[in-house]
Amino acid sequence: MAAIVVLDGQTLNPGDLSWQGLDDLGSVAVYDNCDASELLERAADAEIVLTNKVVLGEAELAQLPKLKYIGVTATGVNVVDLNAAQRCGIVVTNVPAYGPESVAQMALAHLLNFASAVQQHHQAVQQGQWLRSSQFCFWNSPLMGLAGKTFGVMGFGAIGQAAARMARGFNMNILVSTRSPIADLPQGYRWVSQAQLFAEADVVSLHCPQTAENTQFVNAALLATMKPTALLINTSRGGLVQEADLADALKRGVIAGAGLDVLSSEPPQADNPLLSAPNCTITPHNAWATIEARQNLLNIAVANVAAYLNGQPQNCVA
Repeated sequence: MAAIVVLDGQTLNPGDLSWQGLDDLGSVAVYDNCDASELLERAADAEIVLTNKVVLGEAELAQLPKLKYIGVTATGVNVVDLNAAQRCGIVVTNVPAYGPESVAQMALAHLLNFASAVQQHHQAVQQGQWLRSSQFCFWNSPLMGLAGKTFGVMGFGAIGQAAARMARGFNMNILVSTRSPIADLPQGYRWVSQAQLFAEADVVSLHCPQTAENTQFVNAALLATMKPTALLINTSRGGLVQEADLADALKRGVIAGAGLDVLSSEPPQADNPLLSAPNCTITPHNAWATIEARQNLLNIAVANVAAYLNGQPQNCVA
């Protein structure tokens, strides 16, 4: 039986899912976490390794001669040196599109948090403000209707499309920006340039992969082109945003707010300026982590291993 090692299984499966499907394919060792000093010992005899965030670079791969397959339990594969893997004859797979609705749901949750201020008003009620009110209702911040507003989607893969469908369900108008124009968009959608999207949208939602070309492209100059009432939502990659510039824009009221599920360093550094920025809500990179999305991710990861063992690898990136 194939020796299979899961290096950091806790994030994907903290105990509410089953590894049985993987157990059926070989001799499995699952570690909740694995730091660099433990990696070589734990993976020494493995033919198959699954990793989420544990880095497998050229130096590590050179010391794992038995390794033939790396399954990344995520869509992004930046934790693996793909060129080194190819030179070593190691198959590398990922898990694409396992939970686009879950990530899109978080993008809309951040938007609704600003639009309806549910938690803010719940806290106000708990503090007795409703009890003391002279009216039957009150609000302590502006409430925003979404119908007729413009939702800008930067990137139009599976997650961007899901977010656009959800926003369209609130009768929002949809702007889409991608590297190449899209001609056959649904009714209520319009393709625009990046500059147009940031200038015209009431909400800009980032759904593009991070590349060398777009790293920190959301900077002071681009933020200055947005409406002062606009919101920025990022459930994609923290590195797309110049964080000091965004924090400054929020402090100065250049834009109205930001909802973020990702930061440039995770967990964040204590001095990250966004942690104390006004009108900024941050969730801990858990948009992907609904139980439904994690189960689908695990199912695909197991299917990838099975396909490799059957000599027909799928979802290969190297």
